[in-house]
Amino acid sequence: MKRLILMYVLFPVFILSQTKGKVIKISDGDTITILLRGKEQKKLRLAEVDCPERGQAFGKNARQFTSDKVFGKTITFIETDTDRYGRTIAKVYYDNGKYLSEELIRAGMGWWYYSFSKNASLGELQDKAQYKKIGLWQDIHAVAPWEYRKMKRDLNKNKKVLQEEKI
Repeated sequence: MKRLILMYVLFPVFILSQTKGKVIKISDGDTITILLRGKEQKKLRLAEVDCPERGQAFGKNARQFTSDKVFGKTITFIETDTDRYGRTIAKVYYDNGKYLSEELIRAGMGWWYYSFSKNASLGELQDKAQYKKIGLWQDIHAVAPWEYRKMKRDLNKNKKVLQEEKI
């Protein structure tokens, strides 16, 4: 009974918190720009998934996958947070309820971003893709984007230190 009451209370909130927009730009596999009513643009960072970066193996593939799925389409999204760059983190749904982050992970085009997700089913999808060597999992040396970004930051710090020593 409590569950039924909770559903009646939360369902309207869930419906009202959904927003629609037309996808007008794909920055990379996990970042899109949408056009809202009133012609306002909004950049969305996909929740629960982290796709390879530009310059990283499968980065272009992930971007193309996202483009093939949602570019030019009207999507529904639920805002979950804001990242440090001011982008809205959102769960994005397309084609009658397909969850984009889930589809990226299933296709081996992104990692389950477990540091920011409690959805263990996404981890199971990643494990299946990895086992079947789908997408980026074909590369036995695949590096998670957060590790790739850390390596680049460390490399840039080391370059800066070397330059300062030369001065």
